[in-house]
Amino acid sequence: MKRILFLCLLVICSCKDNTEETKEINASELTLNKEKEAESVLDYDLKIYDYDGLEPLINKQDDKVHVVNFWATWCAPCVKELPYFEEINEKYKNNNVEVLLVSLDFPKNYDTKLKPFIKKHNLQSEVVAFDDVDQNRWIPAINKDWSGALPATIIYNKEKRQFYEKSFTKEELEAELKQFLN
Repeated sequence: MKRILFLCLLVICSCKDNTEETKEINASELTLNKEKEAESVLDYDLKIYDYDGLEPLINKQDDKVHVVNFWATWCAPCVKELPYFEEINEKYKNNNVEVLLVSLDFPKNYDTKLKPFIKKHNLQSEVVAFDDVDQNRWIPAINKDWSGALPATIIYNKEKRQFYEKSFTKEELEAELKQFLN
């Protein structure tokens, strides 16, 4: 009887030790995985533009239809409509439609919020960050009637251009885009 009790105690103690070692190993692996994930997020090649750099991207004269969405991770309506722009990008990429997502997130949040957001949501459209403090210059340059509110979208081709200071439903966005398709 003493022998059985001793064996049971030995097994229980052995399991406890293994469990603690496993917890330590799992915690180490988890820490390494988080560090690798953080590194991969920071490795995201985010292009950052002031207005002079952005201007050619939002005024192309080619045979494509361009959809430019101004958004930010802190803007709930922007985040809500973002999947619609991604769907448009996927559905119409073979129809000469190009989607550009221009983030107005704060530069201090690029590594902590914007890049993780892009990775988490697996954004496939081109995403650029816009960093230009001279709002009195670039807001009216983008559209003379823009208040600066987000979300805002430009849809244009070489023949016409339309500015929208509003959020879209999927159906509204697609209907507006179709007016630009030949």
